[in-house]
Amino acid sequence: MRDIDESRAPLLEHLLELRRRLLMSLVALGVCFGVCLYFARPIFAFLVQPLLRAGQGKLIYTQIFEAFFVEIKVAFFAAMMLAFPIIANQVWQFVAPGLYRNEKRALLPFILATPLLFLTGAALAYYVAIPVALHFLLGFQGNLGGVQQEALPAVGNYLSFVMQFLFGFGLSFLLPVLLMLLERAGIVTRKQLVGARRYAIVGAFAIAAVLTPPDVGSQLLLAIPLIFLYELALIGIWFTERGRKRQEPETA
Repeated sequence: MRDIDESRAPLLEHLLELRRRLLMSLVALGVCFGVCLYFARPIFAFLVQPLLRAGQGKLIYTQIFEAFFVEIKVAFFAAMMLAFPIIANQVWQFVAPGLYRNEKRALLPFILATPLLFLTGAALAYYVAIPVALHFLLGFQGNLGGVQQEALPAVGNYLSFVMQFLFGFGLSFLLPVLLMLLERAGIVTRKQLVGARRYAIVGAFAIAAVLTPPDVGSQLLLAIPLIFLYELALIGIWFTERGRKRQEPETA
């Protein structure tokens, strides 16, 4: 109790602290956006590499402002990823004074694991899932009864396609963090999660069907890691339960 009592403050001070943290987060996002806007074209050039490797060497835009807004979106998405550690640190600095010492130790690993898992999922999407999906989708080009069918993807549509994969895979890879936090909060138990394993498998394929194109390869590339991450969360919860049981006799 002492570490919380020492950090007690009136409501006005909490609101002022919240405003300060929000302003610092917005400033960090704004600075990152300015930097990413300057490098928007190289960033987008990096994002189109899977399309080039799939044999598609042309992107078009049919609206006069489309290419400009694509650069704005690219800069914003990149700034969000770049500023995320700073924003997460501001959230931690605001929340930490209201936590017990053992709660701080329990929550900090989850915060540190979040960007790592997100980047792992986004990397899997960029280097594996997107090329597989493009290979499938661009395979519909060719001669159709005397009519030549050719893919001419627009820059805006391609950016939406890539962002759907990157954020879909990145957020899906946060599943262990979410499950372990729910267990830590007492909302679910490991026994309940083990009993719901079959539903989790069905849910993994349902999520993959929504977030990926309708080809089996892309869906398996997301569904199988989700199932693996679910099992990994169960193992992590088992270790945390053992740690809590060891601490109980010491505090008794």
